[in-house]
Amino acid sequence: MMLWIAAACLLCGCSGRPVCRIPGQGTFDALQFTTTADQSQLFVRQGLRFSKKQPAGPVISLTDETFQTVEGFGAAVTISSCYNLLKMKQEDRTAFLTEMFAPDNGAGSSLIRLAIGGSDFSWDYEHPSGGRFTWCDEPGMEHFAPHELDVKYVLPILKEIYAINPDVKIIGSPWTAPRWMKLDAGLKGPHNSWTGGRLNPACYRDYADYFVKWISYFESLGFPIYAITPQNEPLNAGNSMSMLMYWDDCRDFIKQGLGPAFREAGLDTKILIFDHNYNYDQMEGQDGYPLKVYQDPAAAQYIAGSAWHNYGGRVSELDRIAAEAPDKEIWFTEASIGTWNYRFERTLLWDFQDIFLGTLSRGGKGVVLWNLMLDEKRGPYTNFKGSCMTCYGAVNIVSDNYTQVDRYTHWYNIAHASKAVRPGAVRVGTQGAVPDVECLVFRNTDGSLGALLLNKAETPRDLVLTGGRRMLPVALPARSTVSVIWSD
Repeated sequence: MMLWIAAACLLCGCSGRPVCRIPGQGTFDALQFTTTADQSQLFVRQGLRFSKKQPAGPVISLTDETFQTVEGFGAAVTISSCYNLLKMKQEDRTAFLTEMFAPDNGAGSSLIRLAIGGSDFSWDYEHPSGGRFTWCDEPGMEHFAPHELDVKYVLPILKEIYAINPDVKIIGSPWTAPRWMKLDAGLKGPHNSWTGGRLNPACYRDYADYFVKWISYFESLGFPIYAITPQNEPLNAGNSMSMLMYWDDCRDFIKQGLGPAFREAGLDTKILIFDHNYNYDQMEGQDGYPLKVYQDPAAAQYIAGSAWHNYGGRVSELDRIAAEAPDKEIWFTEASIGTWNYRFERTLLWDFQDIFLGTLSRGGKGVVLWNLMLDEKRGPYTNFKGSCMTCYGAVNIVSDNYTQVDRYTHWYNIAHASKAVRPGAVRVGTQGAVPDVECLVFRNTDGSLGALLLNKAETPRDLVLTGGRRMLPVALPARSTVSVIWSD
């Protein structure tokens, strides 16, 4: 198991100059983290120094323009991920979670996503439910109760994560409402199925109370819920657990049920709508889904923004969303890698460009990918039609002894973004360009600067980063993702 090599970059209060330390190597003016598509460098840390004379290479400099505040990056902590984590020895699990979540001596991941009820990764190879459940499967909200699988697996892992990083933010998403709250697609009769159907308007307040109770339970244990989405993939009726929630259903549920319930309960949990693909699954009448909901002031008053997946369409759809609703937030909440799309040399660069830089450059507040950890059998997954049986985790663990952790590209993507861009960072404007290189820069709350860089070229690129006072030469290997932390 690869262990984290601690590297810290702190500001010296007397001079404003950074003190960046790498154990055994000394102090530097900046830190660079590099991962290459050919895997010759895997999150390699190196120290950088400011140039005392004008260095060669194109310059990327900061401007006074500022954009959105960023809250962080992470992965979904599903029951399957927690099952695998709890199979590890305590010392190995602590080392891995520290490496993932610790702000100082780890990558500093600060976002996680939880399923509200079951998903296609909510099983433990043994449970009789097969992994399909909600927290209120019997009719009537008096039957609401924490599900045993969440209590057994998710809660212990949350406790360990929060002991390492108490500032982690949680986004919750349901795959379906309880079946007794559902009607068929035409809203004409009961729909006692885990898949498809629509929320019964007569159950709007019951379902809103379901969210309030779920949030209140986690918060009573010290796990505040930062945001929720009313429905995961609301235009996908074919997932192993699913429910259709068209834009007008979403609008009505929020203004008649969820929004008022949150206000009455005094909850400050954000409501993010849509939680689905850029192309709206090409469903008639659903184009611009969040924009349609925002048009109703009675619903829009409760909504913080929208959430997105990339299984269809292009990230450029966010240009329209940002232009037409500049007061609403944008989040990325799910992407998967698996047997159908994964090649390290391609996926590393593409996902960093499309998901991370693509979302952040369009006002994105944060990025959450799918499973944190699966095993080498890509599980445990629920064995139902619509379950993803071909997904990889951000890391995979070998299940014969639960000691060997194999990091996939999603782990490196999350680590690069999390290490340089801390919660509360503000994206700042830049000027200057380098062929085949993309660059975004952020000012962290401690005054340090974090740059996310992508070199798509087959050859190395040299450039200079500056905030105006000091010049920092940076070398980007061919086909690489790079994070840089410094203070100008």
